[in-house]
Amino acid sequence: MNRIDTRFAALRHAGRAGLIPFVTAGDPSAEATVPVLHALVDAGADALEIGVPFSDPMADGPVIQRASERALARGVGLRRVLSMVAEFRTRDASTPIVLMGYLNPLEIYGYERFARDAQAAGVDGVLMVDSPVEEAAELTPLLARFGIEQIFLAAPTTADARLARVLERARGFLYYVSFAGITGADKLAMGDVRGSVQAIRAATSTPVAVGFGVKDPQQAASIAAFADAVVIGSALVEVLAACADATAAAGAARSFLAPVRAAMDAARARSAA
Repeated sequence: MNRIDTRFAALRHAGRAGLIPFVTAGDPSAEATVPVLHALVDAGADALEIGVPFSDPMADGPVIQRASERALARGVGLRRVLSMVAEFRTRDASTPIVLMGYLNPLEIYGYERFARDAQAAGVDGVLMVDSPVEEAAELTPLLARFGIEQIFLAAPTTADARLARVLERARGFLYYVSFAGITGADKLAMGDVRGSVQAIRAATSTPVAVGFGVKDPQQAASIAAFADAVVIGSALVEVLAACADATAAAGAARSFLAPVRAAMDAARARSAA
């Protein structure tokens, strides 16, 4: 059983919403990435989403774009990201890891070679922004052969017929984009998100994680009341960008995420009361 499925089953049994922080590998430094990942788990992360630096991250806002640029300038590419995952796994064998990025680095690396090396490193899922379900006929089964789940996106603009196809093929979790736009933008309309997520959850047993635009504990807590998981990225990446070294970055990651975890747990407790 994939670590993603195991973790969501445990969350469901405990009546908790998952917390999935996003960081860009190699920012604020290559040396800080693995300590930051461990700090996030210590602070309550249930899974980790690691951004693979890319030169043209079209779905990302300026915060993550700049983080990718800095990481690339430090020489952090896909091979280095996989080595970071492998290093993380020497201390943590259970926390699910999803790589998020774009197809071009995978195409250069080679799909089968990537799938094999990602499995060896300890990757559990892959979310490629520019690999929609209609164009994933080659990648999805290849990843599955190596025990890796391809995570798909849905958005408020996703037509019903297309959403049905996405839900049919969704594995691990469905990443629901809270609004039509780029990461980090400030357009979160909680009522609309709640209605859409509730409709999706009624149509599938695949967990639904909500991301894009989640900035603080209050927003995360509101989403935790109706979604299976919350993804928080740009706000965390921005905090980490100001850190001078690995120790400072790990401390900042822990300080940022702990209140988010506490707020989400409190929201679920209120809902259950």
